[in-house]
Amino acid sequence: NEVTPVDYLEFKHHSYSEILMKSVHEECPNITNVYSLGRSSKGREIMAMVISGNPTEHEIGEPEFRFTAGLHGNEAVGRELILLLMQYLCKEYKDRNPRAQRLVEGIRIHLVPSLNPDGHETAFEGSEMSSWTMGHYTEDGFDIFQNFPDLNSILWDAEDKGMVPKLTPNHHVPIPENFEFNTSIAVETRAIISWMKTYPFVLGANFQGGEAIVAYPYDSLHEPRLTPDESLFRWLAVSYASTHLTMTHNYRGSCHGDIPSSFVLVTMGTKSTSMSVIFCPGMNDFSYLHTNCYELSIFLGCDKFPHQSELAQEWEKNREAMLTFMEQVHRGIRGIVKDQQGNPIANATISVEGINHDVTTAPTGDYWRLLNPGEYRVTAKAEGVAVGGCSWWGRTALASRPLERRPYDEQEEATQHQTYNQSVTNK
Repeated sequence: NEVTPVDYLEFKHHSYSEILMKSVHEECPNITNVYSLGRSSKGREIMAMVISGNPTEHEIGEPEFRFTAGLHGNEAVGRELILLLMQYLCKEYKDRNPRAQRLVEGIRIHLVPSLNPDGHETAFEGSEMSSWTMGHYTEDGFDIFQNFPDLNSILWDAEDKGMVPKLTPNHHVPIPENFEFNTSIAVETRAIISWMKTYPFVLGANFQGGEAIVAYPYDSLHEPRLTPDESLFRWLAVSYASTHLTMTHNYRGSCHGDIPSSFVLVTMGTKSTSMSVIFCPGMNDFSYLHTNCYELSIFLGCDKFPHQSELAQEWEKNREAMLTFMEQVHRGIRGIVKDQQGNPIANATISVEGINHDVTTAPTGDYWRLLNPGEYRVTAKAEGVAVGGCSWWGRTALASRPLERRPYDEQEEATQHQTYNQSVTNK
């Protein structure tokens, strides 16, 4: 899996108007598609590129993945890495690089280089000589990462009362009713939330700066808790950090010089072996609690806006880590839930015994459940359907039987849902 150096990449800082999507799309029109998540407060489009064998639509069984950057407009490294990744996948796919072909044909990859385009332009005008906070916030003064609805408190309160999962679901926690009228939610945040709910994302990461760590839910230290998927999140974090060229070097201390760091992984709600960071519940927690997507934050280094002469080195540090992290979207099991007539069942619940966090099927009936290697008892359940079975596939086993639609009977539903033993192995 070692990545070989390439000489066709453009190592420079790009302004909002210089973002390369059009040229990459023109070079690789069959595997790319460009679209907008929405607009910033100053009317700039938040642009995204899909790279996939069939970029314009979801293919049943193919997981959807996202890399985003620019939540803080002055953190330029992530933006440039995503633009370089677009160029790399396009060129390597055309040159029939087997690994690039597997990524492009096996995953629907969404790349968003600038979630805060107004801050991006403000920081770009100051370039690498700007202050620590210039362009960090949106035009309206919001920190997008920490601007998401607090769903942690809702779930944790229900857990403390013993209501989860029988009375309160352990997944897809609803957004509070006052969200639509809440003036403290940025227009960029609203666009991102709508985008998160539009696509059946399985795994994602947002690039940030100011530290060299990988962070995952939960984000809040006010009430430290582990997610039910702690071991999986830790593996996902390790998959990036351990393949990054310098992130796990034990001689590297904190960017702020106050905490020695022997290892760089952080659980954003508990203490790791080295350090902890205080945040309010943010984008990663929201993604985990409101959608099926497992989201991590990758902090790329101390210098938020390095001189462009350093971008080639940043690419070398992160290239293998980015490719390896994308490949983790295949870790676990996936499948499709149908009724006896072969119709896909949307929003069916997929539960794994012993892990108190469920996922649901997409509108096309397919689902993906990220899991570490092991043997699991997996249950598929759909409201109004007496569950007789479903089909899924991991690395080693396949079980298939359709769900049967019958008049809903609560007692029957409680006793007749179907459970399978599923073994999961990975490369």
